[in-house]
Amino acid sequence: MAVVLNGRTASSLTAMTTNDAGADHVRPGEERHKGPVLLRGEQAGGPTTDQRLLDSGGPSDWVHTDPWRVLRIQAEFVEGFGALAELGPAVSVFGSARTAPRDPLYALAEQVGRRLAAADLAVITGGGPGAMEAVNKGCCEAGGTSVGLGIELPFEQGLNEWVDLGINFRYFFARKTMFVKYAQGFIVMPGGMGTLDELFEAVTLVQTQKVTSFPIVLLGSQFWGGLIEWLRGPVQGAGNVWARDIDLLRVTDDVDEAVELVGTRR
Repeated sequence: MAVVLNGRTASSLTAMTTNDAGADHVRPGEERHKGPVLLRGEQAGGPTTDQRLLDSGGPSDWVHTDPWRVLRIQAEFVEGFGALAELGPAVSVFGSARTAPRDPLYALAEQVGRRLAAADLAVITGGGPGAMEAVNKGCCEAGGTSVGLGIELPFEQGLNEWVDLGINFRYFFARKTMFVKYAQGFIVMPGGMGTLDELFEAVTLVQTQKVTSFPIVLLGSQFWGGLIEWLRGPVQGAGNVWARDIDLLRVTDDVDEAVELVGTRR
């Protein structure tokens, strides 16, 4: 795993020792990270670390490989904890990697980053392009601390240029822990599978009381309204959730309201 400190954060955090995807293969000339290793061109192919962990090999392959992976997993947690331990109050913001700079949602995400920085809150994103980049950009330009938690993928995009403090993870579960442990709330912008995964993992942690006082704000009522309607309709109607579970999700179109909802420190 690699930790990246850009100039402004490197000087202010010297005491300290980041997706939705738009492709399903690696093309020649592309690059990806394999922990601290950079792979380009034909070398960028092959399975990711997560894939090797979760796939079953031969009848006894796991006996020889999986116990050693525990040390690598341990190292990811140690590195992440060490890098973020003195971050201070922060909010994790999720959104699509496919949001184009010309999309109004990109400008909205920049505004989120700026308002969080103005509220003395660091931002934590997946460190990729799209909405994540916009949030990091808004925060960085406003003088806030902009964090990106990247992940090893077959179609590696790398951390965006607006990340001050960046960590590249091999394993999704280690990365997800950092999103929750060092944030006091989530703002979730429109996104796809990765965004939905992060959203429902967060609400499950709150609903099961694994974390407390953890606001989750969905920004964009037109996008999220259908999801809330579905939860209150067939899902609640079948007895699979309680109304109070759905009430954990706060929907707004107002950036200031979103920042206010997540701004109360734990």
